[in-house]
Amino acid sequence: MPPLMQSHLPGWPVRRGKVRDVYDLGEKLLIVASDRLSAFDVVLPTPIPDKGVILTGLSNFWFRWLDGEVSHHLLASRVEDFPAELEPFAAQLRGRAVLVRKTKVIPVECVVRGYLAGGGWKEYQQSGTVSGVRLPVGLRLSEQLAEPIFTPSTKAATGHDESITWQQAAERVGRAVMEFVRAQSLRIYRRAAEMALARGIIIADTKFEWGLPPGAEQPILIDEVLTPDSSRFWPKDRYKPGVESASFDKQYVRNYLETLAWTKRPPGPALPPEVVENTRRRYIEAYERLSGLPFRSPEV
Repeated sequence: MPPLMQSHLPGWPVRRGKVRDVYDLGEKLLIVASDRLSAFDVVLPTPIPDKGVILTGLSNFWFRWLDGEVSHHLLASRVEDFPAELEPFAAQLRGRAVLVRKTKVIPVECVVRGYLAGGGWKEYQQSGTVSGVRLPVGLRLSEQLAEPIFTPSTKAATGHDESITWQQAAERVGRAVMEFVRAQSLRIYRRAAEMALARGIIIADTKFEWGLPPGAEQPILIDEVLTPDSSRFWPKDRYKPGVESASFDKQYVRNYLETLAWTKRPPGPALPPEVVENTRRRYIEAYERLSGLPFRSPEV
């Protein structure tokens, strides 16, 4: 199947994010994961073949794994179960689209960190805290925390998300909502991290998103779950605190881009074939290790 940079479903309102195209079907949404790759909040011009299929497949695996434990938005993942009027677009949708419940998105990124890396590490170096959570002195890059911490951030439509404290998040969306999503996010992370570790992958941190369905009192889990785009996945057998860990996520691409004379502003640079293929292999390995299933690109 050729890479898909952008889906085209004429007749339905669409909102395009950095990676996903979200179509409004009335009471439901159709989310299509493209093969676009963003880095430093810039969508790069080079697609990663099968990336959208891998992200969707892994996210669906986790949704199924969490069935009965947490309410979520997933309604259908097979083209055959989508509304009949979408059948003409099956080639674009197969393996990379999901039909989901429509919700009012809670405008806070629910980040859980089990290890010190990325923006959390940078903030810790400056202030000794991450999103207002005071951490012990002397922690090293990539070091495991004594307990996972909840570190919310803003949910920016464009540009960078910014770390905020739990209190600031509660002021934005309400204390009861934040208490619920904090408890649920930490619980899901702990369970998933334990399972992933048994399969040779460290989930260093991850981001959850929540939304409130019409008439509901409690939020449900939405968007993607525990994928290489929303998480840091490290190989357990290569983990070493004090240094930047090898990664199954797009950190590999970020590291490549850091070697270029690029301002990190649009337009993004094209990726060479070896970076594209190495990135694709990392995503596939994460999918296969975590799901326990061989990856197969869907046939048109």
